[in-house]
Amino acid sequence: MGSGMPKQFLLLNGLPVLIHTLLAFQNSQSKPELILVLPSTYHDYWAKLCEMHNFSLPHRVVSGGETRFHSVKNGLDLISADEPSLIAVQDAVRPMTSPETIDKAYESAAEHGNGVAAVKSRDSIRQLKNDVSVALTRDEIYLVQTPQTFQSAQLKKAYTQEYSSTFTDDASVVEATGTRIYLVNGSYKNIKITFPEDIAVVELLMNQASSLGES
Repeated sequence: MGSGMPKQFLLLNGLPVLIHTLLAFQNSQSKPELILVLPSTYHDYWAKLCEMHNFSLPHRVVSGGETRFHSVKNGLDLISADEPSLIAVQDAVRPMTSPETIDKAYESAAEHGNGVAAVKSRDSIRQLKNDVSVALTRDEIYLVQTPQTFQSAQLKKAYTQEYSSTFTDDASVVEATGTRIYLVNGSYKNIKITFPEDIAVVELLMNQASSLGES
């Protein structure tokens, strides 16, 4: 991002990105309990941001790990294995996730064991391997988003595996146990803030939604 500040703390329409992301889940019908995984060095800073922006939505904070895998595992440790539940894992920097997408992921997890938000690729796709590019069938390519939602037993079992560099998201961790992954329709507006221009795009989308009276 060209900024010394972690992306989740950057301001978006006057609020840190992370607050928008947490509010998206509060605005869903699912209204899950919230666990926030942050580097331990930013716990105090987050507490100050909550105070500054009068953000009082209940949530628990746990320290992150070396990789996404280890961070998710730390969050899972706070969830009891005694009672079945549904667990959604969300990127902190996806503030535009709609309540509908969140609820669809939960519904799929309840029915099938998991539900992973994804959208079809809008672009032609080529795979480069051994310096040779090959066209792939676009209609068979999906871009994976979050939330990625699972029945707790399924997700907890998957995270007993040893870490592998092939684990790029929670779906890949669960899939490594031989479990089928089910996709639910995400949204092209469900942008993961990665580059400076993404902030401007998301602010524009938020302002458009606000002017149209959307949530």
